[in-house]
Amino acid sequence: MAPRGAPGPVASKRQRRGVPWSLIGLWIAVLAVAMPFAGKLSGVQDDTAVNYLPASADSTRVAELQAAMPGGDTTDLILVYHRESGLTEADRASARSHVAKLADDYEFSGGQQPRAVDSKDGTTVMYGVSLSGMPDEEDQNKAVDDIREAVDDHPEGLSVDVGGSGGLGADANKVFETVDGTLMFATAGVVAVLLILTYRSPFLWLVPLIVVGAATVTAMAVVYGLSQAFDVTITGMSSAVMTVLVFGAGTDYALLLVARYREELRRHPRPYDAMVAAVRGCGPAVLASSGTVAAGLLCLLAADLSSSKGLGPVGAAGVVCALAAMMTLLPAILVLLGRRVFWPLIPAYGSTQSGRRNVFAAMGGSVSRRPVTFLVGGLVLLGALALGTLNAPGDLKQEDTFTNKPESVSAMETLAEKYPEQGAQPLTIMAPTGSADAVLSTVRSQEGIASAERGRTGAGWTEISAFAKDAPESSGEVRTIKRLRSALTDLDGGEALVGGASAEQIDLEKTNADDRKVVIPLVMLAVLLILIALLRSLVASAMLVGAVVAVWGAATGLGGLLFESAFGLEGIDPGLPLITFVFLVALGVDYGIFLMHRMREEAVKGASTPQAALTALHTTGGVIASAGLVLAATFAVLATMPMAMMLELGFIIAVGVLLDTFLVRTYLVTSASLLLNRWVWWPGKLFRRQSAQIPTGPASAGELTTAERVG
Repeated sequence: MAPRGAPGPVASKRQRRGVPWSLIGLWIAVLAVAMPFAGKLSGVQDDTAVNYLPASADSTRVAELQAAMPGGDTTDLILVYHRESGLTEADRASARSHVAKLADDYEFSGGQQPRAVDSKDGTTVMYGVSLSGMPDEEDQNKAVDDIREAVDDHPEGLSVDVGGSGGLGADANKVFETVDGTLMFATAGVVAVLLILTYRSPFLWLVPLIVVGAATVTAMAVVYGLSQAFDVTITGMSSAVMTVLVFGAGTDYALLLVARYREELRRHPRPYDAMVAAVRGCGPAVLASSGTVAAGLLCLLAADLSSSKGLGPVGAAGVVCALAAMMTLLPAILVLLGRRVFWPLIPAYGSTQSGRRNVFAAMGGSVSRRPVTFLVGGLVLLGALALGTLNAPGDLKQEDTFTNKPESVSAMETLAEKYPEQGAQPLTIMAPTGSADAVLSTVRSQEGIASAERGRTGAGWTEISAFAKDAPESSGEVRTIKRLRSALTDLDGGEALVGGASAEQIDLEKTNADDRKVVIPLVMLAVLLILIALLRSLVASAMLVGAVVAVWGAATGLGGLLFESAFGLEGIDPGLPLITFVFLVALGVDYGIFLMHRMREEAVKGASTPQAALTALHTTGGVIASAGLVLAATFAVLATMPMAMMLELGFIIAVGVLLDTFLVRTYLVTSASLLLNRWVWWPGKLFRRQSAQIPTGPASAGELTTAERVG
């Protein structure tokens, strides 16, 4: 008889049914609230240049001051007219008529009419156009589209391209407008295929996919809330990365939970009890895994670069939503569906898994026989790949941002070829109105400046547009900007600031270098502390952190070897090293956590460290491999987007995850654990307990028995 007050069999059955239905009901309510807000996320995305600039940089301040002046921020365009055989009078007349129409339809910054600049060979004429009166990004993009449509009326054989920073920005926005839907459907398709191959079930793959979809909608709503409550910067890139992260990390957690649930169904007669055991067994590892990713991403809040700072909370929100869905909604649905969801490979109660030795057991046997060989060989391979960074191309220029060639890039290429002796986009100098004349005189006197003119005046500032003699973002123009900034710093009469597209690139490169010095140590410290708390071992934690850093170096090196030679990319985005480091360290440690947590679990049960290491590899190798493939595939989807940064980010993270999954976890961590033996748990209780259990004699040297080698 049950004790007084204890729930009887009927009550227990009601409880087993009630909890899953309650969780599903809760999630239905959450989604009902989240959906309207999730749909608003695209409306708060802002891809204006200032959101990709360092918060403290001169060029950022210039962009902000321009936006505050009468007419708002300027839209700088360059109209490029080109005929390879030489411009005709009809061509020039067409160009003049276009500019005249622009004067009727738009307000020129400072009231200055654009002037024609002919190339030396007579094949090209360009007009630098600076438009004001368009306060927001949507107006600016519409103006670019309208102007492109207007100038499309021209003599046959004449090419007319609209470039400049405004044209580049409009083309970038077109990409981001199509990214969200394309990326989500492509990612969902990739995940679906991999889940079908993994589970070999016509039904089971749908459950994680539905749950990750719910997590994505919730994450979008949460991110929208962050933008409204805390003014978090949301860009097209951060939104895209969040989508991939929710699908990738969420599916990883699902794979781990479902694998453990299948295992527990063989030990428990009721699915509810099996799920409780599965959540208890893998819950700490999943929680620590998501904690490392979220903590690593939140370290980006220490960055000065606005887009990086915004990516931190956006990505962390996605991971937390994925964790919540996979540890509540997924278990509830699986429990209600029962064992039949695994059909045709239903795990029966009391059955045992196939005694056939899987590939990971074979790998473990190989590692146990030659741990030194595998450890040294793996480290040499990672080191050799890392040397590829020496062959990496330089920093990415604005015109090389796209993997295809939009109109703005065609315009920039024509300008670079036909006007090698001068810059094609203006430098913008903001001077206090009281010292504007002195600043203008100083700018004109600087070596490397071809011309400079006053622009708008307002709010105590005067805008000056200057053209350098060297091509945009060339070493010559960089030297000119640095000389100009130095000269204006020494000038009496107040702070004059140098901005514009080329100055922004200089500030981006410097700020990214500074952010790496701050954020990378923070990420390593945060991840290390979480690992120590989970594994209770300084050695194991340091080993995992060192391994993922080595993987990042190898993946980055491989990118350095292939980006230019195989993908035709002309440079590497300045923000790439920091973003890939944060993601690879945080995500790569996940698989180390899955492996080492199971290894610790076996060691706590009484297994020796070598036995625990091989058992952990045998039992988790398959699910880690599946999770690694899913995560790599989801990030590889980014590489299909038509922007160099997306391709580079997707490639490095996908390659890093694969290296981590099939080399580091399988061979390096296992071989290092075998060689370190009990020292892998130092200085925790497991180290002390195993030290006390060491027998005297030859076995104390840590040699593996035959059983230990097989695992």
